[in-house]
Amino acid sequence: MNFETGIYNGLWYCFATAAVVTGAYVVLARNIVRAAFALVFTFFAVAALYIFLGADFLAAAQLLIYGGGITVLLLFGVMLTHRVEGMELQLEPMKAVPAAIVSGFFLWLLVSIARRTTWPVGDSGEMEATTAAIGEAIMTTHLLPFELLSVLLLVILVGAMYLARRDRAGGGEEAS
Repeated sequence: MNFETGIYNGLWYCFATAAVVTGAYVVLARNIVRAAFALVFTFFAVAALYIFLGADFLAAAQLLIYGGGITVLLLFGVMLTHRVEGMELQLEPMKAVPAAIVSGFFLWLLVSIARRTTWPVGDSGEMEATTAAIGEAIMTTHLLPFELLSVLLLVILVGAMYLARRDRAGGGEEAS
């Protein structure tokens, strides 16, 4: 193993460890604001792993959509809740035991499937950029589903605004 491979593997394991540790902190933190900020670091670590895998488009989407947009939305949601004082989460022990059992089962299932699967190993030669190929596919082959999805998201956004405005007006009455 040469020096460059050792650096590459070392960085890979650093980012993988950061993703797992910060992800575990998100789940186990009692303070919801700290959990939200740990989620930011999890998103960045996952984006770095995408870069190592040669998936530049997924890395950019991870940073822009999750690292930026979803995190800001989540933090605004946390900050705008009515319960400002004591942002501590209450953990009931009777709910933690079944959650640990179900999580353990799914971890065992995932590990057993991963061990039985024969993983194809390709040539680790020159990596190619994926952004151009994905952009061309979206704008040619998959243009209709892409546009239908954008219209669907617009309808959902308008519906959510309508419901929020109606609820704020009080009791399902139309807002003037």
